Amino acid sequence: MNEHIIIITGASSLDAELVTRLREQSPENTVWIAVDGGLDHALAAGLEPTHLVGDLDSVTEEALAWAARNADISRHPTDKDQTDTELALALAATFDPERITLVGGGDRLDHTIAGIGALGALALTSVPTLDGWWDGQHVRVVHGPGSATLRLVPGSTLSLLALHGPCVRVTLSGARWELDQFDLEPLVGMGVSNEVPGIAPAIDGSVTVTVTLSGGILTIFDDPAPDPPAAMSEPVVSGGLAHRNDDATAESSER
Repeated sequence: MNEHIIIITGASSLDAELVTRLREQSPENTVWIAVDGGLDHALAAGLEPTHLVGDLDSVTEEALAWAARNADISRHPTDKDQTDTELALALAATFDPERITLVGGGDRLDHTIAGIGALGALALTSVPTLDGWWDGQHVRVVHGPGSATLRLVPGSTLSLLALHGPCVRVTLSGARWELDQFDLEPLVGMGVSNEVPGIAPAIDGSVTVTVTLSGGILTIFDDPAPDPPAAMSEPVVSGGLAHRNDDATAESSER
């Protein structure tokens, strides 16, 4: 099993602080997958993905030549029924990971909705933690029945949205406005702009918020507190998906 897989999409360059944060929170053998032109952004940030996925219509020749020497390439036709991000997530799911993190961004609203929405794919239901960073915004997706315990920044905002259809019996505790067995309808404002308490009871300076739901797919927008650096585990497996043991708590928020 590969404990953590991080997927870099090709829409925008990577923020240096985010790359540092991801590295600090991930063991040395975390697997990095590039999606098409995301390989250029990954290489520019000093990352070396072990896999490249997509129709490869936006990756540069230089980056593609690098991948031919250093990564496994899954090339797909330009005319296809799935986006490159969906293909990368499907590949990641085949390795039975504990966590998948999707990193993306860009100025196309349709790509944003499709990218975040791809974390709701049925093939990902068995992955314990699904999260992402999209233009600096953290997202957590919980498939029901399921739950998430979130370590959040005191005084931050969190929103809970049902992007994939109704969410059944949603319970939220630890935020200013709590929910108890609430049925959240798709794309309604009931879960938007909740507040995390401004005083942190935890020693590490975070506030714990918990979310549960009986059915549906819940998308949470939050501001996670930094995790302590993950412990290094087994050595990297060259040319393939590595194995690691990361007990990093996945943040989830709601509202």
